[in-house]
Amino acid sequence: MACFLDIETDEGLELPLSEDELAGACDAVLADANVGRPCYVSLSIVSDEQMRELNLEWRDVDAPTDVISLECERPDDPDLAEGEPCELGDVVLAPAFIAAQAGSFGTTFADECRLLWVHGLLHLLGHDHMEEGEALTMQAAEERVLAAIPTDGTLTDVVLTRHRAGDDE
Repeated sequence: MACFLDIETDEGLELPLSEDELAGACDAVLADANVGRPCYVSLSIVSDEQMRELNLEWRDVDAPTDVISLECERPDDPDLAEGEPCELGDVVLAPAFIAAQAGSFGTTFADECRLLWVHGLLHLLGHDHMEEGEALTMQAAEERVLAAIPTDGTLTDVVLTRHRAGDDE
């Protein structure tokens, strides 16, 4: 396994994905990006209120959101020695927010979590969606990874296009 997870969950909160599934999706993201170096990722599962506070602090948006990514190191950093693990960063997910939006996108809660986990990991690798070209590149990576992992089958092209410039995340 190339991805090592540190998962912190606020009391009473959970995702419908196992640690093995989260690690497998992370490995799929790293494989798609041709990252051979071991990587550490922190996953925090938080309340909507905590997500709102993080969103205000890091993005100056006073509202909850589904996912926030906080990058630490890049796997291609020339300062990392050959084979030295990379501390990719932190992905924060808000399950109540994610569950609430899943229905409006026609996805299951689990598939919505899969998409946002992959989305957050891609941000840690430097992907963005502020410009149309970047968004299309990121969407293509999301589609490749999600096709490579088990899902409930509710993620479609229409669903994957929702994270664009001007959107909350």
